[in-house]
Amino acid sequence: MMIRVINWLAPLGLAFLLAACQPANDAAPQLHLTGNTMGTYYSIKVVGAGEDRAEQLQAEIDRRLELVNDQMSTYREHSELSRFNQHQADIPFAVSVDTAKVVTAALQLGRITDGALDVTVGPLVNLWGFGPDARPSHIPDDGQLNDVKAQTGLEHLSVIATADGDYLQKSLPELYVDLSSIAKGFGVDAVSEYLSEQGLTNHLVEIGGEVRTRGLNAHGQDWRIAVEKPGAGEGMVQQVVAIAGTSVATSGDYRNYYELDGERVSHTIDPVTGKPITHQLASVTVIHPSCMMADGLATALTVMGTERALAFAEQRGLAVYLLTKTDDGFKVDMSSAFKKYLRG
Repeated sequence: MMIRVINWLAPLGLAFLLAACQPANDAAPQLHLTGNTMGTYYSIKVVGAGEDRAEQLQAEIDRRLELVNDQMSTYREHSELSRFNQHQADIPFAVSVDTAKVVTAALQLGRITDGALDVTVGPLVNLWGFGPDARPSHIPDDGQLNDVKAQTGLEHLSVIATADGDYLQKSLPELYVDLSSIAKGFGVDAVSEYLSEQGLTNHLVEIGGEVRTRGLNAHGQDWRIAVEKPGAGEGMVQQVVAIAGTSVATSGDYRNYYELDGERVSHTIDPVTGKPITHQLASVTVIHPSCMMADGLATALTVMGTERALAFAEQRGLAVYLLTKTDDGFKVDMSSAFKKYLRG
């Protein structure tokens, strides 16, 4: 999936298309900052900020995003999270407030989704060939699967908050935590909160397809974002939504897969079974005030499948849009809370 500002035709990311429908000469001044972070890119639009503020804003945004990487990246050997993963003892391990916050949110999402989101499934991801290890030559047998599953589980991870600081603790020496399903959303929130602190309360922040908005766009309207039509070619719009002061995240399952022993192997792993999902839910879009929560929920709902995801969204009042593969294309389902955002 892609994100782009339609009137510029500039590709921006993985989840959406940003739709700007007013002529440029009606727009307020807008600063556009771009850069790289977390193995992807960022694109930030700040309404009412001039070029004279670009250098200072970008430097601080880059500093804050570097801090998130130093805290939570599994690709950095000496990040807080990498050092915790290497920590084999059950002695509490000191971490930053930010890392503790993200792990706490991951544990909360794991509980409310009955384990559909599990940030300890890294060994299973590797087993199925979507991590640094090579793809398997055959479907893993039950013995291999059970051995690797025994190295995972949110019940082995806890956060300890004390007057002296925050700590992570593991009860399983081999436990490996990967926050990639939620940390990108946290980074979006961190940048948006910084801009708000600077009095820049009309902005859009996007990191690799996860989006948070505040206020109005340069045309004085809600920010318009379009969900991409899966498999229809780059830039094909499925549905436009209008949001302000909230976030959008999409998780998709129709591009990252391979075939093995005659079976389709998806990159989305069900933590309960330890196996790739086999249902037909192709794309999940979640609107939520917190981009961190939207990010994690989109992953969890993808694991659930269409019926369970829709029921979960209705039960909790979540704004969710689902695209399910059928023989004739894609079937659309949405929760009641999503409908108020529809445009076009």
